[in-house]
Amino acid sequence: MSARPGRPRKRVHLAAHFPGVNNTTVWTDPRSGSQIDFASFTHLARTAERGKLDFFFLAEGLRLRELKGRIHDLDVVGRPESLTVLSALAAVTHRLGLAGTINATFNEPYELARRLSTLDHLSGGRAAWNVVTTSDAFTGENFRRGGFLDRADRYERAAEFVRLSRELWDSWRPDAIVGDQAEGRFLRPGAIGQVEHHGRHFSVEGRFTLPRSPQGHPVIIQAGDSAEGREFAAAHADVIFTGHGSLEDGKRFYADVKGRLARYGREPHQLKIMPGVTFALGDTEEEAAENAADIRRRQVGPQTAIAFLEQVWGRDLSAYDPEGPLPDLEPDLSGDLSQGRVPIKDRAAVAAKWRALAAEKGLSIRELVIEVTGRQTFVGTPGTVARLIDEHVQADAADGFILVPHLTPGGLDEFVDRVVPLLQERGAFRADYTGTTLRDHLELA
Repeated sequence: MSARPGRPRKRVHLAAHFPGVNNTTVWTDPRSGSQIDFASFTHLARTAERGKLDFFFLAEGLRLRELKGRIHDLDVVGRPESLTVLSALAAVTHRLGLAGTINATFNEPYELARRLSTLDHLSGGRAAWNVVTTSDAFTGENFRRGGFLDRADRYERAAEFVRLSRELWDSWRPDAIVGDQAEGRFLRPGAIGQVEHHGRHFSVEGRFTLPRSPQGHPVIIQAGDSAEGREFAAAHADVIFTGHGSLEDGKRFYADVKGRLARYGREPHQLKIMPGVTFALGDTEEEAAENAADIRRRQVGPQTAIAFLEQVWGRDLSAYDPEGPLPDLEPDLSGDLSQGRVPIKDRAAVAAKWRALAAEKGLSIRELVIEVTGRQTFVGTPGTVARLIDEHVQADAADGFILVPHLTPGGLDEFVDRVVPLLQERGAFRADYTGTTLRDHLELA
């Protein structure tokens, strides 16, 4: 698909998600490496930079999630603190953006604004903050604040958090530092403003300790598909990290979120929509399809399949054969065997939908979980995958994608070596970085 008549071809934006030990990552593969060794982070980041990707993305886990009172060893474990890792990566990369997921519920604006600004300075303007929130009391037990915020309050707190952070970052004038050695004058008089913020969630009075960073503000990312998340992104975010399963779903989401921007005085180009996607390559379409099916079966092993089902059924289903049919039991809506995950809404309706799907397609438990838990996936030869990515962007189903490899740390290598050059040949992706900051890469002011 070429550019739409009357408008220039859109450039594809791409980022790399560092995979953790979870159902996306095939950690049992002999090629899989450590989740916490710095060499793993370095390998993926340098591969992403070699491919001229926009940014490297780290997720966050503030508590080890549990299933039936035990740490679920197929879930996220051993994840280091994001900003520490990204600060170290700033020293071994030169242009790649560095995005960290940091919780707005369990942090304070002044401290976090300072840490993010520090990363932005150290990296030469490549920092990004993926804003997430938590109303989960289980996670809150690790913090004095606990889990007292309900869903509406946590988004309200996050919005005030972002506004206050921007007040702090903007409190230094761009020309605040004079640095006149002859006259012995370092700062321009009156160039550092006093911040006085008194809101429902925060009260701050004082002066920020850092000058404006090379890109002015770190890039703000928001992850989520809910109505609250979409509205938050329209008001505050530069990038929205989302997920949808088809071209048509993507176009509907894209139109909905971009359509919300005008009421905040924003233009469509000021928010980039970047779904998380996986990929599977092959020398032929058939080989790629076989590779994709093999990856999904390894991602959703027998234990994982039963664990996903237990989240919906609210019952211990360990006695059931994952290769057999769904249980004939009804879900226990009073039971919740999983701790630390986003709760599944209307579990009875989800169970009914899954039963209908399993009956229609003759799926076992494991086959059903594979069917319902997959991300959007690009499958095919490198040429096919490059074409599909470009078509989605030109059709306004996305502005780009955050790639989620299935292997740590080498899962991005094949994409960079085989798909990126074809995107560049199509004129859809940069041949080299043309700017130095993440805002430059994302075409943001």
